[in-house]
Amino acid sequence: MTNSPEASTPASEPTATEPTATEPTATDGTVTDGTATEPSVAEGAETSALDEGTFSRILEPRSANRIPIGDGTWHQLARQYVWVQLISSGILFLLVLAAALAIWLIVGVGWVWIPAGIVLVILAITLAVTPRQARAYGYQLREDDLVFRKGILWQRVVAVPYGRMQLVDITHGPLDRGFGIAQLKLVTAAATTGVAIPGIRQDAAEQLRDTLIAVAETRRTGL
Repeated sequence: MTNSPEASTPASEPTATEPTATEPTATDGTVTDGTATEPSVAEGAETSALDEGTFSRILEPRSANRIPIGDGTWHQLARQYVWVQLISSGILFLLVLAAALAIWLIVGVGWVWIPAGIVLVILAITLAVTPRQARAYGYQLREDDLVFRKGILWQRVVAVPYGRMQLVDITHGPLDRGFGIAQLKLVTAAATTGVAIPGIRQDAAEQLRDTLIAVAETRRTGL
C-alpha cells in the first residue's frame, strides 16, 4: 500500500497595495488644502514670551463709566518697568532737593523752596502712583490691528491698523538696558495714532517688532 503524496497548496503571494493619496496635514493635526494662508500675529509671536515677567491683570478705574477692556488677550508691561521709573524719579527728586539746599545754604535765598517744593511734591506724587500707573498699561494683538490702552484717571485707547504702520522702533536708555527692558514705538502716517509701549522685555520687543513688520507687509501688499 503506497501513501499518496499530500497536495501542496501554493503560498499566497503578497499583494501590493496602491498608495492612497492623503491630504497634507498641519503640525497640529488639522487637515489643510495645500494653499498658503496669510500669516497672523498669533502665529508669528509666541504669547507666552510676551507674558513672561509681566503683571497679571490690568487695573481699571472704579467708575462704571470707564472704558471697558473687552474680549481678547491683553499683554502688560514687565515688572522691571516700575523699578526703572522709581529710580529715575528718585534720582531727579534728590537732585532737586540737593540744588535747593545748596542755593539756600550758600546764597541764602529762602524763596528757592517755593519752586523747589512744587517740583518735589509733583515728584513725590509720581513716585507714589507709579506702581499703579504701570499696571494700567496694556496692549492687545487683534486680527487687523494692535490696540493700546493706558491711564486710570485719564484713559486712552488707540487702535493701530497693521497696514498703516510705517516704522517700528525700539529704544532703551541706560537704566532700561540694566533691567533688560525697552520701549516699542509704532509710527503711522497720522501722528495721533502713533503708539509708544514702554517697559517691554527686550527679547519680547524684538520678537514683536519682527512679527508686526511681517504682518504689516502682508497687509500692504494685499496677500
